[in-house]
Amino acid sequence: MIIAYAKSDIGKAREMNQDAYYISEPSSPIKLYLLADGMGGYKGGEIASNLAIKCAKSYIENNFKDVAKDRDSLIQLVASSMEYANMVVYEKSKEDESFNGMGTTLVTVVIYNDDMYVANVGDSRCYIMRDEELKRITIDHSVVEDLVRMNIISEEEAMTHPIRNHITRAMGTDEMVIVDIFRKKLKPHDKILMATDGLTGYVLDEKIEEILTSDDNLDVITNNLIEFANDVSGKDNTSVILIEQS
Repeated sequence: MIIAYAKSDIGKAREMNQDAYYISEPSSPIKLYLLADGMGGYKGGEIASNLAIKCAKSYIENNFKDVAKDRDSLIQLVASSMEYANMVVYEKSKEDESFNGMGTTLVTVVIYNDDMYVANVGDSRCYIMRDEELKRITIDHSVVEDLVRMNIISEEEAMTHPIRNHITRAMGTDEMVIVDIFRKKLKPHDKILMATDGLTGYVLDEKIEEILTSDDNLDVITNNLIEFANDVSGKDNTSVILIEQS
């Protein structure tokens, strides 16, 4: 059995929430979770994030029944859903000058049986918590992530770097998009955390791990993560999806 809880918060500084998310119903044959963080001018980011979620969701749900349920077919389904969402957001951005430059991050989690497929574009993240140890699955597509991976700056320095918000890959900014895809075999009691950079851009992984192990209730943990992000910053929208394999 899989349970999930999600919450999005506008934060203390923003006038609108440009994050969006979706979690599937418990009875759904395929467990689908989507999280996006929009960017762009007036309402552009909000439109981009919601549109990407809508398109990826509809693509997976409409095509799931027709694909083989083997690893390669499910990986292709997830990749194609991201490519489709990218195309729709890109075309939308060309409809009006006010949408110029709009885009969004997108991280997708699909769970079928005990296999989890994770896809991401941008710097919204997915983690797995197993045996009280938190490990990041996704790799941020951002300038500061590249600098951290080259050991030029630390994780702490990345949080205050002048170009910390510059992402190198996004949904809807180009006709084509490169999607990273990961597969994990889930075990009982695994927790999956999906989060936008309103959390991960201001709270170190060690603190996130501490909060994840502080309670057993997903709703309490999710609220605690968002509250802590707002306490230390609150400069950005913060959205969290927390999933547990029971």
